[in-house]
Amino acid sequence: MKKFTKNIIITFLVFLFIAGLLTLSSSETQKLEAVSLSTVATKINEGQVKKIVIQENKLLVTLADDSQVTSRKESETALSESLVNLGADKTRLSSVDVETKDISNTTIFLTSILPFVLPLLLISAFIYFLMRQVAGANSRAMNFGQSTAKLAGSGAMKKKIAFADVAGLKEAKEELSEIVEFLKYPQKFLELGARIPKGVLLLGPPGCGKTLLARAVAGEANVPFFHMSGSEFVEMFVGVGASRVRDLFQRAKKHAPSIVFVDEIDAVGRQRGAGLGGGHDEREQTLNQILVEMDGFDNDTNVIVIAATNRPDVLDPALLRPGRFDRTAVIDQPDIADREAIIKIHSRNKPLSKDVNLRAVAERTPGFTGADLENLVNEAAILTARHNKKIISQQDLLVSIEKVMLGPERKGHVLSKKEKAIAAHHEAGHALVAAVLPHADPVHKISIISRGRAAGYTLKLPMEDKHLHSRSEFLADIAVSMGGLVAEKLVFNEMTTGASNDLKVATDLAHKMVTAYGMSDRLGPMTFGNPHEMVFLGRELGEQKNYSEKIATKIDEEIRVIIDQCYKSATDIIKKFRSKLTEIAEKLIEQETIEREEFEKMIQDVISEEKRESLKMRPAPSVTTPAAA
Repeated sequence: MKKFTKNIIITFLVFLFIAGLLTLSSSETQKLEAVSLSTVATKINEGQVKKIVIQENKLLVTLADDSQVTSRKESETALSESLVNLGADKTRLSSVDVETKDISNTTIFLTSILPFVLPLLLISAFIYFLMRQVAGANSRAMNFGQSTAKLAGSGAMKKKIAFADVAGLKEAKEELSEIVEFLKYPQKFLELGARIPKGVLLLGPPGCGKTLLARAVAGEANVPFFHMSGSEFVEMFVGVGASRVRDLFQRAKKHAPSIVFVDEIDAVGRQRGAGLGGGHDEREQTLNQILVEMDGFDNDTNVIVIAATNRPDVLDPALLRPGRFDRTAVIDQPDIADREAIIKIHSRNKPLSKDVNLRAVAERTPGFTGADLENLVNEAAILTARHNKKIISQQDLLVSIEKVMLGPERKGHVLSKKEKAIAAHHEAGHALVAAVLPHADPVHKISIISRGRAAGYTLKLPMEDKHLHSRSEFLADIAVSMGGLVAEKLVFNEMTTGASNDLKVATDLAHKMVTAYGMSDRLGPMTFGNPHEMVFLGRELGEQKNYSEKIATKIDEEIRVIIDQCYKSATDIIKKFRSKLTEIAEKLIEQETIEREEFEKMIQDVISEEKRESLKMRPAPSVTTPAAA
């Protein structure tokens, strides 16, 4: 529609241009005064005519004062004869300079031919542009089923990325390095009877580097690399997805050996038969075509498919079997060494101060993905520029960690004196319980400065990166979540909405302990509920209940027992060390923030020997949950 409108505007402008030419060609004639031929004869007798120019029947008369007028003569009679008949003196007439001019071809064209040809040209141009629009629409309709896959090296792929630019992910890079080597040196493997893998599935949480790793494969492999998103296959028209899959693999086979990368394959690879459309669902038809192309009757191809998803639980089993995706590379959250390497990569083009300790930054960012770390370094650069500095300091990086985790500092969110006291005791309650319980993570920082949606926060850091969590650690986490609520009730004899997030976190964790982790003594080592999400119903409505109402009652009772037990534990600790709670709260009210070193000095006389020993270990931070005041 935009192109059609553009063509109409161009045609209209051409018409205006031609009309302007016609106007200019006749403008000079239109400005001169027209007089009769008898008037010309009279002026000749008066000696006022100097020159007459004849052009067909038109006369251009130049008077004695150099002014000009126009007139017309009879077509069948000579000018001199007509003037004599009108009373012009022959003697006077002979003194007048008479000149005859032929009509130019341009004048003939503009005045005679163009008025007839121009409408025909405009109509023809309009029909031509209209036919082009129709032909373009037909062409797009015919190409609708073609894939939109892009070949590496165009658009966003112009910046080449190699495996050296991807930190960590050692095992995944080894898997993909073998694929690249197989494509470069196939004879090395074929001599041993090895066959080329059909596909590699990259699994991992969002932001861990699945797409980045695929871009690195494109940079390492000297073969054509087609990349496409799973959502680009499916349209609202039936059969388009399957057609695009056929076209994609046809293009890849023409360039074989080649690699096809499908990002977010769960958009079309979900388990079949789960939707309301049944076998006629467009998404299922697209998946069927992918299955056939990857390992159907015509399976003698050198096309390798790399796919990425963060939802492996919803993929169809036929897609995951060997022969289609022969290999699965799990891309998990980076550990401390990988986080340090990732930060180094993202800070290569940024000026860092000499005192920057990237290891310390990595220790403070457990649970951060590669995307989080990139955002952290970028936020530090933005913060440095905001303060009109030229070099990024360690403090800028540490402040950016809190901004990424909790949100920006809300300087305009000023608490009243009473609210500040409540927030201080709330955070002091969290910190005190965490300091006393031996299985709770050590406190790294306490603050009542508002960030994001939290009016205050308490950061806890484990001694090392954790992959397994015990029941004792979960109970300690729940008790720490209850510490803020308990402190409010004991000091102010009142509850506020500041504990709402703590209660939600504690309840969810207790529910998982009973239903998912089998950590209930009463119900035993069992899981309850089938959490698979069903298409069109969503996560909540689609959850299947594989237990009776009697068991549901026991689950509720067991969750209540865990919450009450942790609540009592937090209450006992805060009552026992009430004076220490007040000391911490007053310190927070005075300076708003307490760092780890200062806090450990304040609690040396209340922590257990087991906790004291753990604090002597070098901390390797983990993800911390802010407790909203």
